[in-house]
Amino acid sequence: MNYLVNPVVLAYDPAKIPSDTVPEMFVATLLTSPARPSLDAALVESLRNAWGGGDAQWLAVDEAAEFALPAIPDNRWSVWEDLQAQGVDLVVQPAAGRRKRMLLADMDSTMIQQECIDELAEEAGVGAHVKDITARAMNGELDFEGALTERVALLKGLGVEVIDRVLDTRITLMPGGRELVATMKANGGYAALVSGGFTAFTSRVAALIGFDENRANTLLTDGVSLSGEVGHPILGRQAKVEALEQITAKLGIDETDVIAVGDGANDLGMLQRAGAGVALHAKPSVAAQCDLRINHGDLTALLFIQGYARGDFAAL
Repeated sequence: MNYLVNPVVLAYDPAKIPSDTVPEMFVATLLTSPARPSLDAALVESLRNAWGGGDAQWLAVDEAAEFALPAIPDNRWSVWEDLQAQGVDLVVQPAAGRRKRMLLADMDSTMIQQECIDELAEEAGVGAHVKDITARAMNGELDFEGALTERVALLKGLGVEVIDRVLDTRITLMPGGRELVATMKANGGYAALVSGGFTAFTSRVAALIGFDENRANTLLTDGVSLSGEVGHPILGRQAKVEALEQITAKLGIDETDVIAVGDGANDLGMLQRAGAGVALHAKPSVAAQCDLRINHGDLTALLFIQGYARGDFAAL
C-alpha cells in the first residue's frame, strides 16, 4: 500500500534543532489480534518509510511492532482507517512518559466480555429489553443513572443466588487482562477496577485478575432476592473521574501517569483525563472521542503501546 504524506511532516533535521532543545518524539505502534497474528513486515516497513520513521522494533512476532517518529503525520487517521480494514490497529502517541504507573479500568465489555446486568436480565426473562437499554446508555444516548435505575428495577424478585450462577456460567474474562495487570504490577504499577456495574461482580473479577482495588454500585437485596433498587450515590461517569483523582492523590502520582481503558460513554471522563485513555472495542461514538483506539487487539495491546515486548510480560 502506498501511504502518501504531507512532506512538511517529514521535514525534520536534527542539525537545525538548537542544542539546548530536546524535540518531542512520537511512537507509532501497529498490532493485530493475538488469536490471529497477521502483522505483515512489509506493511510495517512501507509505513515506516512513508512516515520517515526510525527502525522498526518487533514487540511480538507477527503481532506487534513499533517505530519512532519526529512528528504526528497529517494522514494518521486515513491510514488508521486503511489498516482497520486489514485487521490492524494503529496507535500514535508521544514517546515520553508512555509507560504508566497505574491502570484504571472499566469492567463490563472491557475486563470481562459481557455486561453483567444484561446477563442478570437474561436470568430474569427480560434480557432483550435490558440489552437494548444498556446499548443505548453505553452509546451515550441515555442518562446513565436513569438507565441503570430502570434496568435494576426489572430485576426485582430475582434470587440472590443467581449472581453466583451468572458469575460461574455466563461471565468470561477479556483475553489479556491478567497479563496486563500482572505485568504493570510487576513493574511497580497499581491497578484499580472502577465499574458502573455491581460490587457483587467487581469483587470476584478483581480477585481473579489481580486488581489492587475495585469500586462499583451495590445491588440492594433483602438477603433472599433483589429489591429492584441500587444503592446511592450511583457510580457513573463523574464517579470514575473522582476515582482517578482520589487514587492518584493517594498514590502520590500525577494523572498523566495513568492508563485508563473502557468502552462506554460513562468511561469518557476518565479516558479523557488520564495520561493515556484507551477506547477498547468501544462504541463508535466513544472511540471517535479518543486518540488511542484498539479494535482488533486484546488487553495486551495496552502493554504493547507502553513499549513492553511479549517477552517482558509477567509470568502467570
